[in-house]
Amino acid sequence: MFTGLIEEVGKLQRIESRGEALVVTVSARKVLEDVKLGDSIAVNGVCLTVVAFNGSGFGADVMPETYRHTNLKHLKPGEPVNLERAMLAGGRFGGHIVQGHVDGTAVIVSRTHEANAVVFRLRPEQAHLLRLVLPQGSITLDGISLTVVDADRTSGTLAVSIIPHTLAETALAHKQPGASVNVENDILGKYIDHLLHERHGGPVPAPQAAYASGLTEAKLREFGF
Repeated sequence: MFTGLIEEVGKLQRIESRGEALVVTVSARKVLEDVKLGDSIAVNGVCLTVVAFNGSGFGADVMPETYRHTNLKHLKPGEPVNLERAMLAGGRFGGHIVQGHVDGTAVIVSRTHEANAVVFRLRPEQAHLLRLVLPQGSITLDGISLTVVDADRTSGTLAVSIIPHTLAETALAHKQPGASVNVENDILGKYIDHLLHERHGGPVPAPQAAYASGLTEAKLREFGF
């Protein structure tokens, strides 16, 4: 489990492709301080298992399921990547609950300045990702815990606002319109959506329909909450 607070920006040293399987080697420093074989390190928000390491980097296997659902297959040697070790139970929980289980990808549509912030607008490449996004809710982009500032169902886009520190300390600083990022929706939203789906016995009504009808105490009781 992770918090979405990036510890350092590493660099992809090597990527070996074996069909829909990959072997990646990442250069790093901080995340290697107490590393052991079998440890989990999030690379651009993807939870990977350390299978080899030395004083300058670590290696990890990427299975076909991860290949198909993340942007790791698009990475090139030399590209920066966000890195975070699994959280410590006794540490501060500064972000939100991040599993490192990527739900899909999104493409950056625009990058604009607003005072001291940079606003990224993105379009999820899988339509279902947007249904679990709501303003002021949490979302993980390339492993970074962020707050959604806008979710536009009409255009099929969402927006996040990035403070200077986050931009400077993550690989997001290098991302421009057209680039792809990994998306992990808030785990709480995913479980609630799944439970509603099971209780409803079919597809859950689209978010806009739910907003129009209004959520009441009676409806929550009906669904077991």
